[in-house]
Amino acid sequence: MKSLTLKISRSFSLICFNRTHSSSSQTQLNKPLIEKTFFKSNTKDGLISRLCNDGKFKKAIDILCQQKRLAEAVQLLNRIDRPSSSIYWTLLQLCLQQRALVQGKLIHAHTKVSGFVPGLFICNRLIDLYAKCGSLVDAQKVFDEMSERDLCSWNTMISGYAKVGQLGEARKLFDEMPEKDHFSWTAMISGYVRHERPKEALQLYRTMQRHDNSKSNKFTVSSALAASAAIQSLRLGKEIHGYIMRTGLDSDEVVWSALSDMYGKCGSIDEAKHIFDKMVNRDVVSWTAMIDRYFEDGKREEGFALFSDLMKSGIRPNEFTFAGVLNACAHHAAENLGKQVHGYMTRIGFDPLSFVSSALVHMYSKCGNTVNANKVFKGMPHPDVVSWTSLIVGYAQNGQPYEALQLFELLLKSGTKPDHVTFIGVLSACTHAGLVEKGLEYFHSIKAKHGLAHTAGHYACVVDLLARAGRFEEAENFIDEMAMKPDKFLWASLIGGCRIHGNLKLAKRAAEALLEIEPENSATYITLANIYATGGMWDEVTKVRKTMDERGVIKKPGLSWIEIKREVHVFLAGDKSHLRYDEIHFFLHELSKRMKEEGYVPDTNSVLHDVEEEQKEQNLSYHSEKLAVAFGIISTPPGTAIKVFKNLRTCVDCHTAIKFISKIANRKIIVRDSNRFHCFEDGNCSCRDYW
Repeated sequence: MKSLTLKISRSFSLICFNRTHSSSSQTQLNKPLIEKTFFKSNTKDGLISRLCNDGKFKKAIDILCQQKRLAEAVQLLNRIDRPSSSIYWTLLQLCLQQRALVQGKLIHAHTKVSGFVPGLFICNRLIDLYAKCGSLVDAQKVFDEMSERDLCSWNTMISGYAKVGQLGEARKLFDEMPEKDHFSWTAMISGYVRHERPKEALQLYRTMQRHDNSKSNKFTVSSALAASAAIQSLRLGKEIHGYIMRTGLDSDEVVWSALSDMYGKCGSIDEAKHIFDKMVNRDVVSWTAMIDRYFEDGKREEGFALFSDLMKSGIRPNEFTFAGVLNACAHHAAENLGKQVHGYMTRIGFDPLSFVSSALVHMYSKCGNTVNANKVFKGMPHPDVVSWTSLIVGYAQNGQPYEALQLFELLLKSGTKPDHVTFIGVLSACTHAGLVEKGLEYFHSIKAKHGLAHTAGHYACVVDLLARAGRFEEAENFIDEMAMKPDKFLWASLIGGCRIHGNLKLAKRAAEALLEIEPENSATYITLANIYATGGMWDEVTKVRKTMDERGVIKKPGLSWIEIKREVHVFLAGDKSHLRYDEIHFFLHELSKRMKEEGYVPDTNSVLHDVEEEQKEQNLSYHSEKLAVAFGIISTPPGTAIKVFKNLRTCVDCHTAIKFISKIANRKIIVRDSNRFHCFEDGNCSCRDYW
């Protein structure tokens, strides 16, 4: 007996030594040693019971838990008749770390079989384990069986319910608990915020402030600020800010971040920046949030400038920072900056598997550079559906519909499942190419072949497809048989097709529906007036303009812009404010002569004024995109490609004129209007005049 005890003692010494000094492969050799020592050594003489009392099994379980060998530790537990509280505690702690629900339930069951009566701490640990593993039914059962409960018991249950959105159960317990602390209030308030019930969060926060024994901490006020931001209540946010200043909570970075977020989301961007500037330990999350706020507020230059400051600060941007900036580059067509960001990412070695790769594909596609978009795409080991879709949409918008459809077929072969946005790109490609039957085939496959539901966007694409092709009877039947109510995008697609083919009757129907949905949108009035003007119906044009005046609808000005040497130049129709206006005017005047010699005839049908033909031609001569193109040509060396952006759809006359200009000036001219990219080269356009 004595020799066996000595053997066990030496074995434990060896195990502990190996745990401290051995390699991982040597550690694995301890497993048979433990099994041999405890499972096969004279178990008949009752030695195990005495060893339990000596704490030897506890040491073995401790070692196994330290090595994260939970299953073996639980197996060893089955060899102990009456485990101590500390053994259960150690095992449950590892279960909690590993979120091991199955093993946790085995340990819990063992307490009942062994006759162990768990105390307050073990019960709380069981509740915490069940709650964090999502088994709230089991957690509630333990809670109900407890003979005594403390604040931890109540808070753990409330937090568990709140995190998964079972706010009714959480609030019931919250109202029943005999006393509350900071954690109780914060768990409930943050639960309301997390699950988009900010008003209830603020109501509870006010109740807390009236409570005699309750005082907000940094987490409580941060949750309250998040609730104020969610309902965009600047007044309430400022009240909480005042409380923070009075109670000395303004020294914490968590609170500063929440304050900056609240001001930003409530539209007070300057206050948000003021708070941001006062933060001492600004991390990459704070920088990223502030940069994103500028972009969301439409302050492009400030957002890019702050990103530049981040680069100089020594703090390394993360994936979310890059994605936000690249999306802003896409939205503002700032390809040059996007390229710089891409270059920086390449230098520091970004992960091609990350979602930033998708943002790069999206940025290049939206900026009209499908070559670079394709390069990034091909460098992705496993492109996700977002990347596939971005490139498909990019091809469709850049006058490469067949490339878009070919890429979609590759997507299907790759095993990637398309989503509803993917089919928007596919249907748009069919629309731009005039592939009506192919488009209808894809539309029906969305539901029949891919098991997806048709969206309003899909219906709008099909109406656009049919209307552009002049198949109005089919378009009307399609609308009448739709499974959902037509939205503004569908009616806008229909009226666009009516403008192309001069279908006045259907245009009126579409316009009436559009004006009912959004009576303040000037585009509908202008499109309808254009159709009337094309037909020479000037009285109707006058009526449309009068209606606009009576309703206070102002025409959105057409803007075109071009970037030359990192400076953006913006033009309005007939704009004379540019410093080089005289040069631009002279160049266009001379260019107009050459164009007419080449066969250009101004299309005056879309001029919305009943004036002489000469005046109509004069009005057309100085449209914003022509000014921008002319400025681009006189400001760059011969052969340089010109890229112009416009906020509205380019007019028919400008589209024709720029084809002539591209040939005469021997320039590649890219114009991105509100719908798509037009690539003009040698007198032709990538849209093949089907737009």
